[in-house]
Parts: sequence; structure tokens; C-alpha cells
Amino acid sequence: MFKTFIIGLVLGVLVAAGALYAFPVVDQQRENSLVSVATNGSNIESYHIEVPSDRILVRQPGQDSLFPDLLDWPAADVLQPIGVELYKIRNERGVIIGVASHSSEVGATSTDWLLHIPARGSQLISVQTQATQNGAHRGDLRAGSREFAQRRGSVAVRWVPDDSADQGVVTGRIEMLTNYVRQVDQQ
Repeated sequence: MFKTFIIGLVLGVLVAAGALYAFPVVDQQRENSLVSVATNGSNIESYHIEVPSDRILVRQPGQDSLFPDLLDWPAADVLQPIGVELYKIRNERGVIIGVASHSSEVGATSTDWLLHIPARGSQLISVQTQATQNGAHRGDLRAGSREFAQRRGSVAVRWVPDDSADQGVVTGRIEMLTNYVRQVDQQ
């Protein structure tokens, strides 16, 4: 009786594994990465965010409103000078490949971006609030996971307004140009 139970259990597991292999429950499509290689060997990749269509959530300091309206911002005093935005992020082809969160504090010299691309990993980027002469804000990759764990590099973030939109509605795109190199282990 015990042998029959063990054989049935093993056969059941094998049949279930075969069925999951033949008919996967999750078939997450991975968008091909659009990466170019610079002459110094670094990887160059760009992302962008269409505003307001890619906006998921926004809360700015000094504003009582929070988008979407159903959410409430905590009343703690320490959280009042903090702004938070959550966006969908797109690749060069305009395909949504992940989400990006942007957090800032009133009077800070830098802001933080966290980009999460589900098939590849996450990136924490610290960006200076002071713009360069060409209007871009320079930043650095501070940490990463999976594909981005062994990378270091810089990011340029800039706002490109859309002047053809209706007056009173802020439209445009946030562009991010990344330049990453693989970190070499020092031993």
C-alpha cells in the first residue's frame, strides 16, 4: 500500500510538471532591450515617460490633492515636504516596459528615481536638482538588482515640453539617457 502511494505521488508530480511545461500558467513577454554600445564599451539605453498619459500617481508638497483621488496621503509632519510620483516607463519604441517612481524633498539638492523593469531588474538613480547648461539633470546609478547589480554609470534626465497641447495642461515627456559600464571586481 505504501509503495503504491509513493509511486502515485511521484507520477502525479511528473504529470503536473509536464503539464506546466506544455501549458505555462505565466507567459511573461520580455520586450527586447534596445541597448547600444559606445566606443568606450559602455551600454547606452534611453527611456521616456509621456506626461500626463503615463502618470499613475502624483503627490506634491503643499498640495492637498493626490492623484488618484481615492488615496490619502499620511498626515505625519515628516512626510509633508516629500513629493512622490509614479509613472509607466517606455523604451525607445514607446512600448511600456516597467514603472518608475520619483521622490523629492523640498530644498534637497538631489532627487531619487527608482526604475523597475520586471524582466530585467531595478535601478536606483540619484539625480541633481541643478540643471546643466543644456537643461538636463545629471545623475548616477547608486544601486541595482539582477541585470543592473554589477553596473555603475551616469544618467541624464530632461523635460521636453509639448507646446501643442491645451493651455493650462502640462504635457510633454521626461527623457532618461543612461550610460552604464559593468563594474569590475577588485581582488
